[in-house]
Amino acid sequence: MGKLTESDREFWRGVIVAGGFTAIPRWPADTAATIAEHEAPIADDLVEELRRAAEDLATPISSLLLAAHAKVLATLSGEREVVTGYVATATGRPVPCRLTTEHASWLALVREARHTESGLLAHRGFPVDDLRKELGLSGAPFETVFDPAGAGGDLAADTVLWVGVARRAGRWALRLRYRTDVLDADYAARVAGYHLTALSLIAADPDAEHGRQSLLSAEEARYQLEDLVGARRELPPFRFHELFEQRVQAHPDAVAAVHGEREWTYRELNARANQLGRALLARGLRREDVVAVVTERNLDWMASVLAVFKAGGAYLPIEPHFPADRIATTISRAECRLVLTEPGSTTTLDKALEALPGVQTVFVDTAYAEDHAQADLGITVTPDQLAYIYFTSGSTGQPKGAMCEQAGMLNHLYAKIDACEIGEGQVVGQIAPQCFDISLWQLISALMVGGRTVIIEQDVILDVQRFVDKVIDQRIAVLQVVPSYLEVVLTYLEQHPRELTELHCVSATGEALKKELTERWFAAEPGIKLVNAYGLTETSDDTNHEVMDRAPDGDRVPLGPASPNMNVYVLDEQLSPVPLGAPGLIAFAGVCVGRGYVNDPDRTRAAYMADPHRPGERLYLGGDYGRWLPGGKLDFLGRKDSQVKISGFRIEIGEIENTLLRVPGVRDGAVVVAERPDQSKQLVAFYAGTQPLEVDLLRERLGASLPHYMVPAAFHWQENLPLTANSKIDKKSLTALAGELETVEQGYEAPRTPTEERLAAAWAKVLGVPADQIGRADHFFDRGGNSLSAVKLAIALGRIVSLKDVIRCPVLADLAELVDVKSQPPVGLLQSPSEAEDTQTGGVEPMASSRAN
Repeated sequence: MGKLTESDREFWRGVIVAGGFTAIPRWPADTAATIAEHEAPIADDLVEELRRAAEDLATPISSLLLAAHAKVLATLSGEREVVTGYVATATGRPVPCRLTTEHASWLALVREARHTESGLLAHRGFPVDDLRKELGLSGAPFETVFDPAGAGGDLAADTVLWVGVARRAGRWALRLRYRTDVLDADYAARVAGYHLTALSLIAADPDAEHGRQSLLSAEEARYQLEDLVGARRELPPFRFHELFEQRVQAHPDAVAAVHGEREWTYRELNARANQLGRALLARGLRREDVVAVVTERNLDWMASVLAVFKAGGAYLPIEPHFPADRIATTISRAECRLVLTEPGSTTTLDKALEALPGVQTVFVDTAYAEDHAQADLGITVTPDQLAYIYFTSGSTGQPKGAMCEQAGMLNHLYAKIDACEIGEGQVVGQIAPQCFDISLWQLISALMVGGRTVIIEQDVILDVQRFVDKVIDQRIAVLQVVPSYLEVVLTYLEQHPRELTELHCVSATGEALKKELTERWFAAEPGIKLVNAYGLTETSDDTNHEVMDRAPDGDRVPLGPASPNMNVYVLDEQLSPVPLGAPGLIAFAGVCVGRGYVNDPDRTRAAYMADPHRPGERLYLGGDYGRWLPGGKLDFLGRKDSQVKISGFRIEIGEIENTLLRVPGVRDGAVVVAERPDQSKQLVAFYAGTQPLEVDLLRERLGASLPHYMVPAAFHWQENLPLTANSKIDKKSLTALAGELETVEQGYEAPRTPTEERLAAAWAKVLGVPADQIGRADHFFDRGGNSLSAVKLAIALGRIVSLKDVIRCPVLADLAELVDVKSQPPVGLLQSPSEAEDTQTGGVEPMASSRAN
């Protein structure tokens, strides 16, 4: 092999091994893969400007054209490193061309293009396809082609867009050939426009920073900023609690709320809330003072929330079973001076308040007994007044409290009423835990329209048959659940079909809703709509709703259009709109955007800013990536940081890692999200130290300051954690390792009895673990089980065990013994121990993904 050939081989080997694949957005005209063309003239004066620029830069004009093409691909793909096909000779096949747009200026980008182009031309003629086969590579290396000579030709099967520059009779034109199952004619015209704009910007000022310049036309930018935002709707000149008070006047004796055997009419609920509100005022509550509500989900919780709004305070939800450290941090950060609580909900609260002597505790029963007046308070509450604070996980190790205002809350309530079609007399089920922001609209939206809220008990939620019974018996019309719980309910309904006569809408939120689940849902319940809801705590909850009466046509379930008065954008790093269909940062503006994070100016400045497109309004960047779909619907693509959602709870991985690193004996730590065979997700922790630590100790240390849903399901010790080339912890390797490792590292003892073998098979199916790896000493929750998978286990076993049984007897051998006892015929009036016990399950969340406590 000659020297030149060996040089060619090394050059192309470097290009090929560097890899990369640049995909452009899909915006199809039809499903048929026909070929269409678009031609856009290049103005003569622009051609002359490009020639002068090429001469000034001492570079061929083809390098300017290639630089413009690279910028367009980077804009369309959202990637700075792009790969396109390049036609090096008029009759040659396109070869891979890899370019970076990292360079700040157009001039630097042109020089990068010139350097790359020179290499391609110097090594043209080499059999690149043969080398790719030799390296074991298959599949197309690119899907777009740039042809500087504009000769054209048939599109290869794996090419979706060809761009060339045609020269005829002294006139230049940009010529595009494209597949109609990928792009429509309008999109192709926009792509041509991006190229022309890039060329104009290069010619106008090569020293300008191309990253700060948009390729979009004024028409496309206007369409995104005005037509894709939510419709304008004028809000009434009342706050939520005032609209509720109007309903009290209209139908005082209608039932407003139900919990278990208790129910309150509108009159009774209003009277209770007014009494609590006056009790707060009597203790010095002022405008926007924060009031923590620490109760179980019950009617007093509802009255307490209403009382805070009526008195002009700001509602701060805290779950009674949260760790004391977490409660203390939350109350302290929010500068909360008043706590509304109830007997039985103060176990960890009392400990938290030991270090906060300035906080007053008010028991709801004490406030009722003070015999305050039951009439409405009549306190002026403005639209921009602080309504509530919800704390979410924070990457620094400290939770952050998102502050939202009355107008944003009211606008969101109307959005829910519209999307879920909540009307007078209809019943909304309340199932979300208090710290989950969706709990609020579930609690109070029905009260705005004369409907009824049914607060579903925790033990009912965790017993799917009783849950379905409750939905039917209480004539519930609207529910919202996380998709993982929806799947549990659906599995039960597929096995035990029921007539859900009143239920007309189920909203899914908090996790990605898979198309397969929507197909199963509409196969089982074709008459009940599904609403895929999306939003953030910082944006007053959901901003987008995709209302479905059948499964979507595409492979993914869209997030839907923006709701009224909510401005949703997809932007680049300069906060300019990206092309339609291109990935970008999802940004929110308008009435939905809250004030920021309470007493946290640094994190507020990082995420909240002035809206550059609508002066005087706030804009929020939450770190989600998305894109617009045809029809004006939003599509979620993922996150840019380490924040994840598991079972609906928003979790900052960094907060867990920071807590893990504070455990004595842990030198390094990392937490990853592992996907199980059933597509559910769980947290897995890896740590390094001199020796392994007891798993129970790690769980105890993390559980002392983190909510249970943030405690990893598994902990793995390694002498040293793997590192990347940049000396950072290699989380990609750890994620792969998490899928291979046993969740519990202990000796294996095979099942002994037929019942144990039956249980092992059921565990294997539910947990996604091979049956021969399930031992009789295994702990269900240590193997990655959670409350939802325990419910699935009960269904798989024909309900011979309940969730409570699994929690009380999580070891396989113990559970098998219980099953054997329950399977024996009853003797006289004797009951099995399980049947005789109260059905309360403690504080296990219906959407928790960590070990049940």
